[in-house]
Amino acid sequence: MDSRSAAGATGEEERPAFAAASGIVRVRGGRAAVASEAVASELPVAIAYGAETHVVMMATPTDLEDLAIGFSLAEGIVASVDEISDLLVADLDVGMRVAMTIPPDRVDALVGRERNLPGRSGCGLCGISSIEAALRTLPAAPPGTTVTAAAILAAVAALPGRQDANRATGAVHAAAMADRDGRLLLVREDVGRHNALDKLVGAAARAGLRPDAGFLVLTSRCSMELVQKAATAGFAMIVAISAPTMLAIELARQSGLTLAGFARPDGFNLYAHPDRVMLAGDEDQR
Repeated sequence: MDSRSAAGATGEEERPAFAAASGIVRVRGGRAAVASEAVASELPVAIAYGAETHVVMMATPTDLEDLAIGFSLAEGIVASVDEISDLLVADLDVGMRVAMTIPPDRVDALVGRERNLPGRSGCGLCGISSIEAALRTLPAAPPGTTVTAAAILAAVAALPGRQDANRATGAVHAAAMADRDGRLLLVREDVGRHNALDKLVGAAARAGLRPDAGFLVLTSRCSMELVQKAATAGFAMIVAISAPTMLAIELARQSGLTLAGFARPDGFNLYAHPDRVMLAGDEDQR
């Protein structure tokens, strides 16, 4: 264990998002060659409230304060970043631990919501033991802002250039927040798509950005857990590079959240509440 305990750690500990792996055999055109390449990092990360660990997830060990804050907001554990204090990140050698203090009534509300099963990097509901907890009631989406189709396409086109870890490894998801004109304000990366979104939610909260003043761009399929997190965090629009699931569409429609999928350079599909997106010929209403 690192000489610093969780209680004594200060600031934000980090490890690299990727590392060089040697001894890789590349086969091209029937010929083999030994090479090295960048490979994404993945470690167990525990999030604790006080002394009690609430969840353990596999994550990229960067932006861990953003991850912990965003997870707390997107899961409805706290209502505001102001409810979080004494946030400490510790390197435990075998993994990372993020501990924080939240109000006593918030701690009491966690009874029965423990998610202590180690979560896989692609799992957003690992450790939840009841259907009721998995399908929690979502708040109504805020009115949000209207955006043009061109703004959505601009954000989608700009995102690959901001994905440093994925460009090096090809194995990392990203979540981004764009303003109504499609400019990327924040980007966070992680091997887990849910973790990337949690990091983005935390980063936006720490920066004082209003979630409903722009839209999310996700480099993954959009499953129901991502809709849950986005709605709980106060976003009004998700743009996903890949497909949504049927339950994600249903939840987006129920909560009033705009959901776009299959976002590509030449267009996208709108699955829920398309009224926030202005198409060609509608810009004069802006």
